[in-house]
Amino acid sequence: MPSTRRRWCGSGRSGRADREGFTREPPQGLQARINYLLKQLGTAKAVATELGVTPDSVNRYRRGARKHPPKEIAARIDAAVRARWQPGVRKRRRRRAAATGGITVETRARFGYTAPVGTTDDGRFRRLTVHLPPAYARRLFDAKETGASDQQMREIVAEEFKEIYFQDNGNRAMGLSDVAISDIDYLDLDY
Repeated sequence: MPSTRRRWCGSGRSGRADREGFTREPPQGLQARINYLLKQLGTAKAVATELGVTPDSVNRYRRGARKHPPKEIAARIDAAVRARWQPGVRKRRRRRAAATGGITVETRARFGYTAPVGTTDDGRFRRLTVHLPPAYARRLFDAKETGASDQQMREIVAEEFKEIYFQDNGNRAMGLSDVAISDIDYLDLDY
């Protein structure tokens, strides 16, 4: 089964969909996508709130009276559908990563840290790819499910990188107390 890659950017967006983990493609046509969202959210008003349009617009899309939404609205529809598509598949893959497989984090960001006197603690850009054991994956998924903010997610990743990468599980850099991540270009999770 292919791995799942999720892009999580520092700008607050939750990232791209787990396309590689899908077992089927999400609905393609506008009417099919709107009907799927109506089924998931229940009412045209709820779909409209999600998309930032009026309930009348949702109903026009559903009936086919309006077939070409503006690009911005079409992108929101696509993102809303993909965010809800195959939740069981996503949950199963996350459970597996949190139980046995772990998670690989690839990022390019500025890492700064608090270190003992006489060492450099200036933040600098690094491109890192680090495999985190299942316990760390579980912690990251649990935080995401409970609605952790972007800043809280950064702090968790920074703490995990400190223990796994910078301190090598207690084998080096024991004087390192805090690691901070800022200026994230990208952060991909692979599980």
